[in-house]
Amino acid sequence: MRNVVWLVLLFTAAVVAAVTFGRNDGLVSIFWAPWRVDLSLNIFLLGLLLAGGLALVAVQAVIGLVRLPQRAAQWRALRRERGANRALREALAEFFSARYSRAHKAALRALELQAEDTGDEREFAVLAQLLAAGSLHRLSDRLRRDDQLQRLTALLDKPDGLRRADDGALLMAAEWALDDRDADRAMALLADLPPGVARRTQALRLRLRAARLAGQPLDALQTARLLAKHQAFSIDVARGLLRSLAIEALQDVHDMDQLRRVWSSLDDEDRQDPHVVAHAAEQSARLGGAADGRGWLLPQWQQLGRCDDDARERLAQALVQCVEGLGPEWLPTLEAAQRQVGQHAAVQVAVGMAFAERQLWGKARSLLESAARAPALSAALRRRAWLRLASMARNDADEARAVSCEQAAAALLG
Repeated sequence: MRNVVWLVLLFTAAVVAAVTFGRNDGLVSIFWAPWRVDLSLNIFLLGLLLAGGLALVAVQAVIGLVRLPQRAAQWRALRRERGANRALREALAEFFSARYSRAHKAALRALELQAEDTGDEREFAVLAQLLAAGSLHRLSDRLRRDDQLQRLTALLDKPDGLRRADDGALLMAAEWALDDRDADRAMALLADLPPGVARRTQALRLRLRAARLAGQPLDALQTARLLAKHQAFSIDVARGLLRSLAIEALQDVHDMDQLRRVWSSLDDEDRQDPHVVAHAAEQSARLGGAADGRGWLLPQWQQLGRCDDDARERLAQALVQCVEGLGPEWLPTLEAAQRQVGQHAAVQVAVGMAFAERQLWGKARSLLESAARAPALSAALRRRAWLRLASMARNDADEARAVSCEQAAAALLG
């Protein structure tokens, strides 16, 4: 189509020229004393066009000659820029191929070429510095890596230029600090992130690692919950991680006031987890606050039939720890649990111990004897059952029976 258009234009120009110049009788006279030159108008116009074209070519040649040094400088700069980009791509390829020594050399070469040409291109320099420092980190050369990081930090402090790579630099530096097990530095670097970047999944993962490394389970728990909302883990992994962090937070207490504060800081979902509740109750019993533990356990025991076997055993173990001082308000819950899951050996021990605490000797003895002979029950709970039976027999002045129960308990120690 383009050729057709040009052909039409050519024919149009030919027609216009034929009509205009075909019958042109004009004459041009040029006087230059003592000479005179007469030319036809057509030849004069053609000569004028030719002279104008030659003048244009001459001017362009002069301009090109004058600009030759500038074009040569631009060509050399373009070569250096292409060389720097090629070196940066080479560094990336070597880095991802696990050839870190080569990647470091290529990144330094890119920095040298960039400094010669485009020293003000900040983002390029940040990326090259990151590759160089990352390669040294992979090579476990911490001394040179830290020196590279100092140069990178000085570059990040400059306010000019694009800052798209700055967030990546801070995240990488935080990850390296965690690899060095320097939780304080990692937390400081993560704190420098903008709010939007700090909510990204990778930043939250690093914050979780830093909080766990620093021994801050509550902060780690909050971060893990944010990651779970972002679907960074599968459902099962998220549930297990949140449970373990909540239990870790409960373990790191030294008195009842601190335990109550930690318990109140947990989310409702954590306080409804049977394993977390059981651990909190055991901690309260260890710290002399069995009443608080029973208060946390009561809602779980009221829905014991909905729990799985592992949860029932943990709740039963926790109630055994908190049974001292158990009040009569527990009796309806215990009887309901006995009707629903009375065949569970751990539940039999817990209910039997609770009945014994309330001096319901007959009910307690039958449940404890049944549970103490259950081979599937843990040795610790069976031993507690035998010892409680021995105490009850001694209260009844049945010394022979008490000795027999104590011997059965001692046999479980081996």
